[in-house]
Amino acid sequence: MVIQGIDSDSIVYLNGEYVRADEAKISVFDRGFIFGDGVYEVVPAYNRKPFRLTEHLQRLERSLQSIKLATGKTTQFWADLMQEMINRAKTDDSFIYLQITRGVAKREHIFPVPPVAPTIFCSSGPFIRPTAEQRERGIRVISGPDERWLHCDIKSVSLLGNVLARQVAAERGVDEVIQFRNDFLTEGSLSNMWVVKDGTLLAPIKNHLILEGIRYGLLATLAERAGVPFEARNITRAEVFAADEILVTSATKEVLPVLELDGAPVGNGQPGPIYRKIRAEYDKEISRL
Repeated sequence: MVIQGIDSDSIVYLNGEYVRADEAKISVFDRGFIFGDGVYEVVPAYNRKPFRLTEHLQRLERSLQSIKLATGKTTQFWADLMQEMINRAKTDDSFIYLQITRGVAKREHIFPVPPVAPTIFCSSGPFIRPTAEQRERGIRVISGPDERWLHCDIKSVSLLGNVLARQVAAERGVDEVIQFRNDFLTEGSLSNMWVVKDGTLLAPIKNHLILEGIRYGLLATLAERAGVPFEARNITRAEVFAADEILVTSATKEVLPVLELDGAPVGNGQPGPIYRKIRAEYDKEISRL
C-alpha cells in the first residue's frame, strides 16, 4: 500500500510488534478511529537522543489520567519504546509519534466494560530543523477565533478544531493562526504563542484553554538564563497587535519569530533582540544532550 507522504518500508510499533508501515493495521472499530478516543505525544530527537523526554512522559501521563485511560504500562515502558523507535529511525534527528487509544469495542459512547486492551502505536520520521535562513525569515500568521473544545490541556487525538484552523491559515498562504477566546490570546493551531513588550516575555496562563507545550516551562527557564523578565498572565488581543515581538514554539518549529500578523509587520518586521537571546539559549539546551 502506498501511503501519501509516508516511507512505506519504515518500521512502526503496533500493539507489541514492529512491522512495516504499509503492513500496520487496526480495526475499524478502534475507538480512536470511531470517536477520537485517545491521546498522543510527539518527541523530537537530536543525534538519536530524545529532547525533554521526562516532560513529554509527564504530560502523557496527565493526558491518560484526564481521559481515564489505564494502559497497565509504566513510564519506563514508554521511555524504552520511544528510544527503540529513535534507534530504528533512518535519520539521526527524528520525530517520534506515540498514540494510545481506548482500544477496539462495540461502537458505544460509554467506556467498554470490562476495559479492553488499549491500541498502542508508535512511529518515527525525519526531523529537519529550521535553517538559519528560516530563522531569519520567521513566520507569517493570521488571527482568528479559538473555536475548539474546553479541554485543550489534554493532548487528545481529537484535533478537528486545530485542523480546521490550520487549514484556514494554509488557504490564506500563511504559516499559522494566532487564536483568541473572549478577546484573550490562547495559542496557535499547533503551537504556543509568546508576546514581547518592553523587554518582557509574556505567556498566556496555563489552564484548560491551552495545551501546555513542552517548551512552555523551558522558555521560562531560558528567559531567566538570558536575563529576560518573564510573566504569565492573560494577554489581550490589543496587546498582541501592539507587541514588539511575537514568538512561536513547537516541537517542529523549536522557537521562531513571528514577523507578520494579518499582513502587517510585527515590531520592525525583523527578528527581535529577545528572540535572539531565547534562540541562543535554546540551541545551548539542545547541545547539552
